[in-house]
Amino acid sequence: MQSMFGTIFLIAVILAVALLAVGIIDGNRFVTVREEFVLPGLSKECRFVLISDLHNKVYGNKNDKVIDAIQKINPDFIILAGDLVTSQVSEDMTPGIELMNALSRRYRIYYGLGNHESKMQKDTGRFGDKFDRLMKAVSGKNMYVLQNASIDLPEYNIRVTGLDLDLDYFAHFKIRKIRDGYLQETLPGYDSRKCNILIAHNPDYFEDYARWGAQLVLSGHVHGGIMRLPFLGGVIAPSYKFFPKYDGGVFRSGASVMLLGRGLGSHTLPFRFFNPAELCEVVLKPCE
Repeated sequence: MQSMFGTIFLIAVILAVALLAVGIIDGNRFVTVREEFVLPGLSKECRFVLISDLHNKVYGNKNDKVIDAIQKINPDFIILAGDLVTSQVSEDMTPGIELMNALSRRYRIYYGLGNHESKMQKDTGRFGDKFDRLMKAVSGKNMYVLQNASIDLPEYNIRVTGLDLDLDYFAHFKIRKIRDGYLQETLPGYDSRKCNILIAHNPDYFEDYARWGAQLVLSGHVHGGIMRLPFLGGVIAPSYKFFPKYDGGVFRSGASVMLLGRGLGSHTLPFRFFNPAELCEVVLKPCE
């Protein structure tokens, strides 16, 4: 009997060590995935890179591995779907800032805020002017911060809108119903003559974004569910919801589609299990 318990204990230790090794390996590598969408209103094919949830992660020397991967894709522009940094008072924001500054020397970047940027902006008692310092540090001729604002890309007939979702909608353990009319009051007007892309960090409200009029929603926040299991998908969201409906990948609601990036980084626990970080190459094609 003692021998059997010893064997079980040894197996448990081996499995725990193996799982920890997977978490460390997946937490320190990223893959590039490619998605292609045909969208109404688009006048010309384009290619962009979606970055989400970097959380100041560094791959290589000053993120040269990320930069090299993006240069190989050669995008027309980059979309950043929030959480470039982590809302920690003592965190050095240099890695995220350096990556954006390096990329913006070559590419246009459209930056929609995540909950971590929003926390820093709203809680000045805790973070002081950290949000303002971040915005100033990444500002440049090719950086466009879309905080409940839109910008038109006339060469593609695209309108890109960035949603700065109220922090009440990032509640833990539950999904709070979005207030009727909230998106219409918060965002600039939807333009039915254009291809409307919405950067919305929190994917939980995809159906609401679709009803607002977004043909394509770009989200992050969930980090792929931290751990991914066969047939079950992502295990837990950062809001502590188990097996979230939206964990990573492509989702559809009526005529709208959402690309939910699994993120390039992590926070609190630097592990990812069977869930490597992700850089997304996105190709958009007009309807024939």
